[in-house]
Amino acid sequence: MKDQILDKATDMFLTLGFKSVTMDDIASEMGISKKTIYQHFSNKDSLVKASTSNLFEKISCGIDDIILADKNPIEELFAIKDFVVQNLKDENTSPIYQLQKYYPRIHKSLTIKQFEKMGSCVVENLEKGISLGLFRKDIDKELISRFYFAGMTSIKDVEIFNPKNFRPREVQLKYLEYHLRGICTPKGIDVLTNIITNN
Repeated sequence: MKDQILDKATDMFLTLGFKSVTMDDIASEMGISKKTIYQHFSNKDSLVKASTSNLFEKISCGIDDIILADKNPIEELFAIKDFVVQNLKDENTSPIYQLQKYYPRIHKSLTIKQFEKMGSCVVENLEKGISLGLFRKDIDKELISRFYFAGMTSIKDVEIFNPKNFRPREVQLKYLEYHLRGICTPKGIDVLTNIITNN
């Protein structure tokens, strides 16, 4: 029952927002009493924390599987982007905004975990791209990985990228292209152009 509550809560949080969804909403949606939820989660904060941790682990495992598929590093970044968007309900920015505003400690903890995961993945991606001649040899890998993470975090800021004016999926695609054009060799640009054309 605990896993079912967690799955339903995560789905509702991502669809409607962490602040918007109440314990009553989750109980009603599942056809159970609120008391049943409290048997597994002491309060909403603990459910939000468990939900974000669960989602982080799911996405991390998916990213690991994509990396193991041994795609070229440019294809790999596009595959990771698509996988993350799919698991975050098309990158709906409202839940992320609500998490940051109403659960700042949970959001901060999640951001640190994301950086630890993503930072090492991006460095490995850069190293592979350099070895294949797709990325420039002169790039500062540690710095670029931080630029990339900072950018990916910033494009979720609804005050800068209001989803009414900027479609989140389109923003993320353009940011990925922006990142790659800054580090690709001519050979890498050919691969990138081919992916964008086929998409």
